[in-house]
Amino acid sequence: MTLREKLRAGMVIPAHPLALTAAGKLDERRQRALTRYYVDAGAGGLAVGVHTTQFAIREVGLLQPVLALALEASANRGVLRIAGVVGPAAQAVKEAELAASLGYDAVLLSLAALKDATVEEMIRHARAVADVLPVFGFYLQPAVGGRVLPFEFWRRFAEIENVVAIKMAPFNRYQTLDVIRAVAASGRAGEIALYTGNDDNIIADLITPFEVGGTSLRITGGLLGQWAVWTHRAVGILNRTRTGATGEMLALNTQLTDANAALFDVAHHFHGCIAGIHEVLRRQGLLEGIWCLDPKEGLSPGQAEEIDRVTRAYPHLTDDAFVRENLDRWLS
Repeated sequence: MTLREKLRAGMVIPAHPLALTAAGKLDERRQRALTRYYVDAGAGGLAVGVHTTQFAIREVGLLQPVLALALEASANRGVLRIAGVVGPAAQAVKEAELAASLGYDAVLLSLAALKDATVEEMIRHARAVADVLPVFGFYLQPAVGGRVLPFEFWRRFAEIENVVAIKMAPFNRYQTLDVIRAVAASGRAGEIALYTGNDDNIIADLITPFEVGGTSLRITGGLLGQWAVWTHRAVGILNRTRTGATGEMLALNTQLTDANAALFDVAHHFHGCIAGIHEVLRRQGLLEGIWCLDPKEGLSPGQAEEIDRVTRAYPHLTDDAFVRENLDRWLS
């Protein structure tokens, strides 16, 4: 299958976290273990160097090592490898060239650094990156550093030949529909895969048929921070969205959204979103601690108790037994 065919078939793509030691150094052993976990859990791809990996890896010289470790730990396993690309044009192109030199399949393009750019400037930026590697578009929610991107941008973005997919993560129904409408209007609905990044509405996104101006579209998979934990269950959930009863799946959607509210720290405006993911992985033994590059990032007051609550309430969403059975092998 081609890259486009694989993406359009749909898959679970975890947003890969960063494993650190207590001293703030890269924990290579646990970084590899995370990758092995995702691959063995059935993920079809990995997104590395993205928001969940912490954008600050670039400031401390960890981008290349982290990208390389993910490739090494997933070698010959048939998963797609997608590298996060950020910054102004020169930086974004340089990062895309690094990903290409390492052997990545595509890049996830963040436009968070272009907060005041015009649509024309953002399109030129995207074309420059697309000249290096296939591009996965990214609508990052403003609450964690993104910007509002209008319909006109997405329509023109979808016309770029080397755009293969778009991750919609504005956490906003209207803005998500802007992307879907734009892909339909571009005439490339049959070429561009739509992926949910809306961690607050994952299953509903996956089961909803969209009909726009005579064009039928579906969101076929997800590239998600939520799927950086309980990944084995996430693969099962994605499969169930293709065959399960709508009422059953909508009930599961509300449960997963409730769990995500605890992990992503919605009560404190997402302050602990990365630390919440780390906390679940720490409890499972995949991470030693919840340390982030920014010492100000950590669990918010009451967040650990909220994680306790949702794991008790929804044990069918967790994959603790799967991790327990394989952890020693992944860490070896």
